Amino acid sequence: MQNTLFEHLNSSEPIVVLEKDGRAEYINNFFDADASDSLFKTLLGSLAWELDQIQMFGKLLTTARKVAWVGDPECLYTYSGIQKTPQNWTNELLKIKAQLEQVTGSTYNSCLLNLYHAGAEGMGWHSDNEKELDSTTPIASISLGARRKFAFRHKQDKTTTSVFLEHGSLLIMHPPIQEHWHHSLLKTKAVIDPRINLTFRKILPRI
Repeated sequence: MQNTLFEHLNSSEPIVVLEKDGRAEYINNFFDADASDSLFKTLLGSLAWELDQIQMFGKLLTTARKVAWVGDPECLYTYSGIQKTPQNWTNELLKIKAQLEQVTGSTYNSCLLNLYHAGAEGMGWHSDNEKELDSTTPIASISLGARRKFAFRHKQDKTTTSVFLEHGSLLIMHPPIQEHWHHSLLKTKAVIDPRINLTFRKILPRI
């Protein structure tokens, strides 16, 4: 099993951290420190954060992390057996969306935000492959707050690749990465500060 760990990526240029059965690109300084600090504070106070609920082994469980689902009015989204209705876009999120659309060349109509209060909260292995998601559009993921380790694991050969996501960084996951890889935000007791993650997505219209 190959394990490639990207620990010190300080470039503002895209760096390819995965290029097999899809591609993942990382930009360390997509937002500078001041802009990142301001965005973190604004998002924390301007959105309706809710405890997340997931279906697991037939039971409805409430997670420690909080979530906010934002998007166009028609962007209903179901994951882990729970349907979410979007909040309205804020001015800050619309500006970020426009920047990401320029960078990726794709359009987005929704954003899932996760609030992790400390390193004890994470996300287990999964793929963002719900039926509502447009599988041809890359997912653009902004990290604000605490530095956290993010890992990929290939579904067939179990190869793993990891990257530390810094405050103000951008990770772009290009198709068909969700078909072939799981990813996870790893838990750690060493981190005591909060982190907000924004994942911009394109939801398909309901037929």
